Amino acid sequence: MLDPQARALIDLMIERGVPPTHTLPHAEARRIYVERRAFTQPEPPAIGRVHDLHAAGPGGALPLRVYEPAQGTWPHPVLVYYHGGGWVIGDRDTHDVVCRTLCAESGCAVLSVDYRLSPEHRFPAAVDDAHAAVHWLREHGAAHGLDGTRIALGGDSAGGNLAAVTAIAMRNAGEAPARLQLLIYPATDMRAVAPSHTANGQGYLLTADTIAYFRGHYLADPAQWTDWRASPLLAEDLSHLPPALVLTAGFDPLRDEGRQYADALSAAGVATQYVCFERQIHGFITMGRLIDEANTALALCGVALRRALT
Repeated sequence: MLDPQARALIDLMIERGVPPTHTLPHAEARRIYVERRAFTQPEPPAIGRVHDLHAAGPGGALPLRVYEPAQGTWPHPVLVYYHGGGWVIGDRDTHDVVCRTLCAESGCAVLSVDYRLSPEHRFPAAVDDAHAAVHWLREHGAAHGLDGTRIALGGDSAGGNLAAVTAIAMRNAGEAPARLQLLIYPATDMRAVAPSHTANGQGYLLTADTIAYFRGHYLADPAQWTDWRASPLLAEDLSHLPPALVLTAGFDPLRDEGRQYADALSAAGVATQYVCFERQIHGFITMGRLIDEANTALALCGVALRRALT
């Protein structure tokens, strides 16, 4: 059964005539996504300090936001967080409460990465920015109280994709690994062939049409769908990657590919935990004002981060 709180949210959006994302120009979709925060997101928890800065990225200045815990070791261990939004919408502000909550729950700092979006900056621009943020952290983080030797990589949806891809890219480059991959309903296979894409493809906020919309903006050529930097599930080798916690939602089109990625990591010898919030929808972790299990999921993430980093 669909969680009653999720059902009520879907029904309210239908009643109010909220347009599906795939029917909107990308600039309008971004605006609506930002505005929707006030309705779905809870009040932000108190933490130590928040400040914005910029790193030198491959496409120019790369906006970052640092969340510091009120207490904890100095310099702080860090979760590098990549926001969701299909590589088209979302930014530091849409996931501000999520990042504050993860900071508060884990006692770790969070580095939120405002990577370049499509269609202005198509694949692999976001991938390059995601990896560049880790390089900046390791080279310059100490000046900001951030411990570049104790890091986790995390994100939701498209951000979970970027976290997974960055972990592989770091291994391929011979870099010191992160201590955890926190993958929240990650996109792992751009072919969209898993059964849940059909079973959950309509009626649960993220639809098959919206997935095609995001993919079309992000990937200019269908030949790119099988590139591991777009589809980490299709990487030839998933061994020697950081331990992972993979969360999925039962009524999400991405459910099965998230589980498949967790299974593939386990098969490759990577210590992996998998949890499915069976009654939830895609995107639920940002909706803690309306969906109680969002707060449960973030608390679980906080425990995993604390264990891995501190």
